[in-house]
Amino acid sequence: MAEPPRRKIMGEKRRSLGRDYHPLCLKCQTCKRQLTAGQHAEHDEKPYCTNCYMLHFGPKMTRPVQSWQRNQRNQT
Repeated sequence: MAEPPRRKIMGEKRRSLGRDYHPLCLKCQTCKRQLTAGQHAEHDEKPYCTNCYMLHFGPKMTRPVQSWQRNQRNQT
């Protein structure tokens, strides 16, 4: 599948992960939190905040326990 053409960024831009981003568009793919260039993680060429990256892609032992998981553990 061909990659869609990228639009030219006008005005201020931030470079991160080898790409230019409009400052307001550099956001975590999951929680949409604004990110600082160079201070975030990447998966499949998409930016993620550290928390979301570890939650979805980090080693299982480092993933935070969600409240619904805690409730299941307490019921067993």
